[in-house]
Order: sequence, then C-alpha cells, then structure tokens
Amino acid sequence: MKLFEMYDAPTQGYQDVDQDNSKPKWKQARKTKLTLKQIRKLRKMNDVRNYEKSKNLKKIRKQYTPAPAEGAPTL
Repeated sequence: MKLFEMYDAPTQGYQDVDQDNSKPKWKQARKTKLTLKQIRKLRKMNDVRNYEKSKNLKKIRKQYTPAPAEGAPTL
C-alpha cells in the first residue's frame, strides 16, 4: 500500500470490499489462502498500475525534454 492510498478516497474498481477476506476472525490463526481468481485480479490490477505509470512517465519526459536548438538539424 502506498501512503497516498491511506488518505485519499479509494479508487473505484481497485478494491471489492465484499470479497476482502484479509481481516482475521476471532481465534483464527491461519492466514487466508489466495484463490486463482484473486491472484488473477491482483495481476490485472498490477498491469493497470504499470500501464498508468508508464503513461505518466511518457508525459513527464515529454514535458521536461529540452527544446531543440535553432538551426540544428532535426532527425
């Protein structure tokens, strides 16, 4: 979890509270096992976050690239 996720409102579609079984119940010592469905969902969420991050980095690189010098040949 990232720090901003603790203070900002949760993004719609990232977490399904009905399927969240991470909170242990009374006298439950075992960790819950992840199902294949949950693993696939986590992988998809990670792919979406990576895509959003790469898109953001492209925008930042474009914003901070130096302007071409006048009279210099462009490739």
